[in-house]
Amino acid sequence: MGTMLELVILLGIAIFVLIYRKNPQEGVYNYVAGNATRIYDKYAPYSFKIVREKAKELGQEYTTKQYITQVALFGGFAALVGYFYFYSLIWAIVYAIAAISVIPYLAYLRCQRVYSEYIFEQIQTYTTNVIMEFNTTQSFVKSLEGVRDSGILEEPVLSDVKKMIDMSYQNGTIDESIEYFNAKYPYYMVKNMHQLFLQITKEGARDSGEALENMSMDIDALVEGVYRDQMDRKNFHGRFIKFGLMLYMLVVVLRFMLGEENYIELIDIWYVQIILHLVVILNAFFLLSGEKYYNEDVGVE
Repeated sequence: MGTMLELVILLGIAIFVLIYRKNPQEGVYNYVAGNATRIYDKYAPYSFKIVREKAKELGQEYTTKQYITQVALFGGFAALVGYFYFYSLIWAIVYAIAAISVIPYLAYLRCQRVYSEYIFEQIQTYTTNVIMEFNTTQSFVKSLEGVRDSGILEEPVLSDVKKMIDMSYQNGTIDESIEYFNAKYPYYMVKNMHQLFLQITKEGARDSGEALENMSMDIDALVEGVYRDQMDRKNFHGRFIKFGLMLYMLVVVLRFMLGEENYIELIDIWYVQIILHLVVILNAFFLLSGEKYYNEDVGVE
């Protein structure tokens, strides 16, 4: 094991020296970070690039330094788990690499959550202001034009509202434009509001004020419920991560309870090693499932 450790250290020093000699002005950190960013931008899905750009615009995307810190924390913790579980430098390296490889997926989940929260706020603004405009104009299309020109909407919702207006004028009806927006943003508040406007438009309701007021109250109640769910998820997320990390430490506690020599004899048994690997993998799956739940879409069916 000592020879393997020395080999890994020498390999790391060699890579460091080669990078530094190749890019003496840029530095090792900037070289590695720059190449990682270029590879990411090249192979990331187009849809995710849009989401990530919006997260950057909102100031909620991690900086390169924060990602490097995350790599160090994930890799370091996984390496410690691998070593203390199996007394093996090889398994420590394997689990460190596996943990680091999960970081892009976590970045994807986080950016999706940020983008989803942003879109939900835009949809809330859209529905609330269309109702307010309709009280004045008594026309759905004119209400859309008022919201479009007010400057309160941002992309991509603004472009979709413009498309709704164009479709309404081209078809002479609001049906297709509403179907388009409902499919693009499948939120309860959108579908319910649009259904109400369809009824008002087709049935020619004389007094729509009360119905719109009730709809506005329903939207407020729904938004309050969504934000309450966000806070509950955030509180759950912190406790969940602590619990998941503590599960990893149970085997470490067992190791100290048995004593170092007894534990080494125990992990020499092949089925004990399989059980320990299952503990590591299943707990990792448990943590990733919790992260996925925390970052799931906001306010969508």
